[in-house]
Amino acid sequence: MKGPVIRTLSVFALTAGLVGLPTAAHAAGPRIDLKVLVVTDGGANVVAVTEQLKTEGVPYKLVNLADAARPTITTAFLQDTVSGAPRAKYQAVVLPNTNPFGTGSAEMAAIVAFEKQFGIRQLSSYIYPTPEAGLNYPTYAGQLDGITGTLTPSAKAGAFRYLKGDVAFEDNDPNAPNESYGYLSTPLPDVPAAGTTPATHFEPYLTKDGGVLAGAYTHDGRTEMVMTFAANHFQSQFRLIGHGLITWLTKGVHLGYNRQYFSVHVDDLFLPDARWSTTANCTPGEGCTDPNVTTPDIRMTADDVTAAANWSTQNDFTFDMYFNGFGSDEAVEQNGSDPLLTAVQANKAKFRFANHTFQHTYLGCQQDVTVIPWVCKKDANNNTLWETRPYIRNEITDNRNWGNAKGFGQDTTELVTGEHSGLKILPQQPQDNPNLGLAVNDTGTKWLGSDASRDFDQRAVNNALTVPRYPMANYFNTATVAEMVDEYNWIYTSRADGGSGICEDNPLTVTCIQPLDPATGYQNHIVPLDARIEMSHIIKNDPRPHYVHQSNMAEDRILYPLLDRVLGDYRSVFAENSPLVNQRMAANGAELKRQASWKTTQGAVTAYLQDGRVTISGGGASVHVPITLPAGTDQIVLNLLGLITMTSPFGTSYAGEVSDYKTGNLTFQVGAQTV
Repeated sequence: MKGPVIRTLSVFALTAGLVGLPTAAHAAGPRIDLKVLVVTDGGANVVAVTEQLKTEGVPYKLVNLADAARPTITTAFLQDTVSGAPRAKYQAVVLPNTNPFGTGSAEMAAIVAFEKQFGIRQLSSYIYPTPEAGLNYPTYAGQLDGITGTLTPSAKAGAFRYLKGDVAFEDNDPNAPNESYGYLSTPLPDVPAAGTTPATHFEPYLTKDGGVLAGAYTHDGRTEMVMTFAANHFQSQFRLIGHGLITWLTKGVHLGYNRQYFSVHVDDLFLPDARWSTTANCTPGEGCTDPNVTTPDIRMTADDVTAAANWSTQNDFTFDMYFNGFGSDEAVEQNGSDPLLTAVQANKAKFRFANHTFQHTYLGCQQDVTVIPWVCKKDANNNTLWETRPYIRNEITDNRNWGNAKGFGQDTTELVTGEHSGLKILPQQPQDNPNLGLAVNDTGTKWLGSDASRDFDQRAVNNALTVPRYPMANYFNTATVAEMVDEYNWIYTSRADGGSGICEDNPLTVTCIQPLDPATGYQNHIVPLDARIEMSHIIKNDPRPHYVHQSNMAEDRILYPLLDRVLGDYRSVFAENSPLVNQRMAANGAELKRQASWKTTQGAVTAYLQDGRVTISGGGASVHVPITLPAGTDQIVLNLLGLITMTSPFGTSYAGEVSDYKTGNLTFQVGAQTV
């Protein structure tokens, strides 16, 4: 791989061109600070925009109209002068509507003057179409559930270039009207400039059958984006266009970093998984009260490995295989050989491998499984009995050594314990096993997988940081469609319908459904529902990986229909310039760490655009600043005279932009803006 192109310029060449040096004949132009002003009335649309800014790490100032102590928006609030140059304190303005302050408001007048002077863009996040917004009155008002909006060519050529064109509006419950509501309208004709009166033009960006859902209105010497539909930050239609709204508002120049992440961990490779009993509605060894209930274990075959390798190649998607060496050794002891191991070794280049401990034993407290649910064992003084530091350390190192001996390359900083054990689990074990953190340190583990459904935020376990993982719908104890649907029905149907009644007992968290058809329920209900959940993670800049089990690759191979749906849904919406980011857990953990750090350190960073350059300072060597800029941007080094001495291309290309994390004091020559 080639490194960055470094261009060093001679002092003679620089001086001859007076590159980058303001002179008396060319005073410094206006300075635009890289921060967004958000004025909120608490409405869902403004909250959605705010959440998008927060998700990407874009600095913003929030002014709550309902707060009696809020600052008054005046010229002084919006701008001042720095080093003789006028300064805009904000690079963009987000409002609930075109004028939330009322007719004749001095605050709105200050915003309008500010936008005109500095060329600042405005987003009016939810409006009723009127001529004042560049639109005719609505041709339609009402429910938008299930419609498909279309991005116009100008949208796809500009800020929304990361999307293919269709934006589907959710219709999650056909019996619940108005999940989405809004208006369709048509633009007013352009008005050419006359005298001192500027031209007006409305540019549609998102439409439905020719009716505008979102677009940019240029008028009065300024430009505002208007949205004519209600949205919240949970809805996919907003999340899909959210990054484009930020790109448009900031003209592609802002702090922040956005990707679509999707990694899939396959746990328990080489181990057999217990199987769900469709007759007893339980899993032997995992909750069956009757010791006579038995089912055959589930373990991948060599053919299943070949299928996994072929699927990975065909879909350009790599699985992370979390292995337990004991399972293979046990198979060899019982059968004299392990064809599964041989198949994995033959296809090892198709997968990534990671440590899941040697035996997959429980590494938290010592469990008393004579009661259901199990409890932690106690000593005579009522102290919890923990699995020991040496035992945990051996589980980690024995598996690491086993994998190395079998030829499986690993990142030794990564670890997922069996069932995420050792980490706290409520209610039985409300704290981490203190010996887990010690063993983590002993083995050089830096990234420790946790269950995002129980432990969502990244946290420290001694020298390691957790990497929360999302569980996918496919249960560890199922290998066939029939088993999957049967267990799903048991969990999500009422007692009257033959289910467990869990949904009846927990109505705030679980919704009862009608029993699924064993023949069609998986493909028609479970797959689309879980694919929608996975997509909700993917489109919110969330690097948390997902996990399943080797059992889901065996027999009916129920994992693949779900992954086919996720990848198909994603690739039908996103352009080729925005591929899924499928990376190792260590990289996912590092991104979570950077995101969390930026939330607490961004206040120390100063960033602004002036004369085509972005200048960033104040963070120091320890602050990783997320930066997104137009394609063609160069990072530059200046001498004491402000002249360029070195340039190199900035960032990694993604979504039609370039972006990266950087530390220290930085200067960039911004590439051509096309939004």
